[in-house]
Amino acid sequence: MPELNVLFSDNHLLVVDKPAGISTMGAEAGTPTIARQAAEYLQRKHNKPGKAFIGVVSRLDRLVSGVLVLARTSKAASRLSEQIREQNVAKFYLAVAEGKWPTASGETIELVDWVAKDETMQRMRVVSDSHPTAQLARLRVQSLASCGQQQLLKVELLTGRKHQIRLQLAEFGLPIRGDHKYGAHSSFTPGIALHCQQLTITHPTLKEPMTFRSSPKKHWKNIPAEFQSFLS
Repeated sequence: MPELNVLFSDNHLLVVDKPAGISTMGAEAGTPTIARQAAEYLQRKHNKPGKAFIGVVSRLDRLVSGVLVLARTSKAASRLSEQIREQNVAKFYLAVAEGKWPTASGETIELVDWVAKDETMQRMRVVSDSHPTAQLARLRVQSLASCGQQQLLKVELLTGRKHQIRLQLAEFGLPIRGDHKYGAHSSFTPGIALHCQQLTITHPTLKEPMTFRSSPKKHWKNIPAEFQSFLS
């Protein structure tokens, strides 16, 4: 398991660059997770005799890489969770998708769907707004570059639903490379071609905006050369 890549740390926050292939939290005992790695990192760094507090306020799917913010205190966790509920957090992702962009390159499109969990298939689905567990899902997506039947997409996440980007892009006809659960045909290693590139929050005690970035160049291999200049 690779060593935890820390982007920022203070008394309230721990921001990491999550690799694909490891869950944020919730895995079986003994299985590495980012939350467990973060707690162990803080124990070593600060020579703590007991378990270090780590508050998971949002998650990245196991197959997804990129910026992930964790709270180091319960106060920070509460204030960050409130920001997320009120949609005062800015999140931008890069994705490599299969298919053709339907409009002029560079145009931004907003996708709006109602989504719900399919418990039987353990995936999310687009449903009608009358579905008993329907949740509104919104994102903005822009094509940055094309190469044959592949698109490099910039995605702004406006709501935080489970598997939201994966589902909505697939429904739009652009499944993410490697994401076989949502209809992709090509492979991608490791994980899928979805990366949280930039995250902006308000610091829970300083009350100042803070932006954290991660380049998928550290995680993505074998993508078209036409896409490389957008990955920094």
